Formats: sequence, C-alpha cells, structure tokens
Amino acid sequence: MTILSANIAVLSEREFRQISDLVYKHCGINLHIGKKELVRARLAKWLRQNNFSTFKDYINYVLEDKTGREFSTLIDSLSTNLTSFFRERQHLDFMSDKFLPFLLERKQKKHDFKIRGWSAGCSSGEEPYSIAITLLESVRGLGQWDIKMLATDISTKMLGIAKEGVYDKDRVSTVPPPQKNRYFIMTSVDGLKTYQVADSLRNIVIFKYMNLMKDWPVKGPLDFIFCRNVMIYFDKPTQQNLITRFWDMLDSKGLLFTGHSESLTGIEHKFEYVQPTIYMKP
Repeated sequence: MTILSANIAVLSEREFRQISDLVYKHCGINLHIGKKELVRARLAKWLRQNNFSTFKDYINYVLEDKTGREFSTLIDSLSTNLTSFFRERQHLDFMSDKFLPFLLERKQKKHDFKIRGWSAGCSSGEEPYSIAITLLESVRGLGQWDIKMLATDISTKMLGIAKEGVYDKDRVSTVPPPQKNRYFIMTSVDGLKTYQVADSLRNIVIFKYMNLMKDWPVKGPLDFIFCRNVMIYFDKPTQQNLITRFWDMLDSKGLLFTGHSESLTGIEHKFEYVQPTIYMKP
C-alpha cells in the first residue's frame, strides 16, 4: 500500500455511511452527515500512520479483524474524551452538600453502610476519581463505610489511562490542595512531576470496558449514576432506551446526573426533576 497523503484522504458518502452504520450498530453513537468531516479528519491521520491508501482499504481491514482490536481503535479515534477533575463542579457540590448527608442518614437508620454508584463514560478516570474523593470526604469521621463505584467506558485506550491513575500537574490543578495531598502521591517520571492516585481511591473505583448498547454486568440497586456528555452522541430512541435502563438500575431516591448540554426533553421517563441535569427516582 502507498502512504496516504493529506490531499488524497477522500471519504466518499458511501464510505461515510458504512462507517456510521457500523458505529451505530455497535455502540449507538449517531454519526449524522454533519459529522462527515470530523470522521474524515480523525481517521485520515490513522490511515497515514498505517499506510492505508484509501478509506475502503481501511474499512475492509477493520471488518476482517476478528479480534475486534481494530474496531476498538476506530471507536477510540472517533470518541471525544474531554474531561477533567471536578468538571461541572456543581454536581459534586450537590452530592456533598445535599444528597450525601440525606443518603448517609437514611442508610444509617437502616444499618446499611453500603454506597454504590456508577460513572458511565468515565474516559481517562478524572470523573470517577473526583466522585470517589467527594464520597470519602463526606464519610470522614462517620465510621467504616463500604463504598464501591463502577467506572466504565467503550474506549480501551482511555480505560488504560484511568487504571494507571497517573496524571501530570496540569491535570490535577483543579483538585483542591487538601484533597490533592490526601488522595494523590507525588512522583517524578523522567524529571517531570506527576501525581498517582492513592490506594484509598483505587480501592473504591472499579474500571471495566462496557458498551452501553449491550448487556450491563452491573448489580443494582445503585445510589447514583453519572452519565454526562454521553447521550449527546445518541439519537432519541437510543436515549430513551438508556434512560429506561438507568431507571431500573437505581434505588429509590437514587440520582441520575447528565451533562449540561443534555436534556431529557422528548424522552418518556418517570424521574423527578431536581434541578438542571439532576433527576431522582422517587
């Protein structure tokens, strides 16, 4: 094969439809025609690096790979993994100020000291680690609590970063200093300062690969679910199915957190509105 130059990287409508159909059937991501240039730009770099001469050759290669690794690479290339520690901070503030005091008191009365949650679409780990910090801060001084949180993503690349749990100083700049000192271990790699998540966080967060369109190896009921900036990639029928499944997974009074660019408008559901992007199962 010849190396693909930038001006040869032409993605036909037929090839775009084939890619978008494959992605939609696999994981529900809706790549409408407005995403064609984004798909071309993101995949063209991969094609050049791997000496594919055309998109057709690349698509055939992905389809012929029975291991599924190339399809995972395709999904990784098309996924947006924008995240940061304590992103959309108002959600975590609501957790610590309102939801967790109510939840802890309720569970203590029932002698139930388990807290269970899920970060669906966890990317490189900043979200679930931020939630874990919030949980640990809320139960400090309140005895022993059994806290576990599942963190899932469809990107194997991002899950690898999340499991490693090592971030540069810029990535942890949004973590308040007291929590940074308590939950991170400062190290040095090749002279560069890095921060590794402490065991107290690792013991809480369980990272797993998950395709939200497939079976969920999740045991409910859960106290909360974070699914932020994930549903924007899905069409309404897929969103409808997802919201219904989230409802079934949550415990009574459990919360669903969505992204601030997302809404349940146009979706049939039984959640009670708490405030923008926060919904409760009665």
